[in-house]
Amino acid sequence: MSDPQGSQGSQDPQGLQGARPPWLAVIDMQRVFGEPSSEWFTPRFAETVGPIKELTGAFGSRVTFTRFIAPDRPEGAWREYYSRWPFALQPPDARIYELVDDFGDGAGPTLDATTFGKWTPELAEAVGPGGRLVVAGVSTDCCVLSTVVAAADAGVEVLVVSDACAGMTDESHRQALDIMALYGPLVRVVTSAEVLRDIEDTAGRAS
Repeated sequence: MSDPQGSQGSQDPQGLQGARPPWLAVIDMQRVFGEPSSEWFTPRFAETVGPIKELTGAFGSRVTFTRFIAPDRPEGAWREYYSRWPFALQPPDARIYELVDDFGDGAGPTLDATTFGKWTPELAEAVGPGGRLVVAGVSTDCCVLSTVVAAADAGVEVLVVSDACAGMTDESHRQALDIMALYGPLVRVVTSAEVLRDIEDTAGRAS
C-alpha cells in the first residue's frame, strides 16, 4: 500500500532483534472489508495484500490471522451498533466473514472475536512473555488500533506496519498511525521493508 502519510519508520533498526522471535498478527483480511460491494469496504484493502504476503512468508508459522465476527445476540451498546449495520448479523461461517482468497487457503485456524480488538488470551499466549507483536491488516482506524492499544497496555512491544494496513479513509489511516505512535516506546510505526530487513539480518547472524 502506498502510505499517504509517508513512512513513520522505526528509529531503532534493532527493533526485531531479541531472544524471542516476533509474532505477526494479520487483522481481519476478510471479504466484508475487501469487497467493494460491502458496506464496510476498506478502499485501499487490495494494496495491503502484497506487503502482507511478504510478511507472512517471512514469519512462517509465527502468524495469527484474525476474523471479526458478529455475536449470536448483541448485548449492551452492540445492539445499537448492529441496528445500524443489520447486514452484519450473520453466522461466523457466512461468506462475508471468510478471509479473502489471497489468504483463505494458507491461513490455518483463525482467531475469531466479536470485538474490534483481537488482543485475546490466545494471541497473548502465542506472543509469549517478553515477546514482540507485529501488526498488519484492516482497518487501521478500528480493529488494528484497538488491538495495538490493548497489547501495549499489557506491556507488549508492538510494531505497526504502516504500508500493510489500510483505513476507511486516507485521513483516518494517517490519524490512527499518529495516535498509535504516541504510545511509543511501547508502540512503533514501521514499514514492511524494515521488518523484512530486520528478519533477514537476524537470520544472517544466527547462521
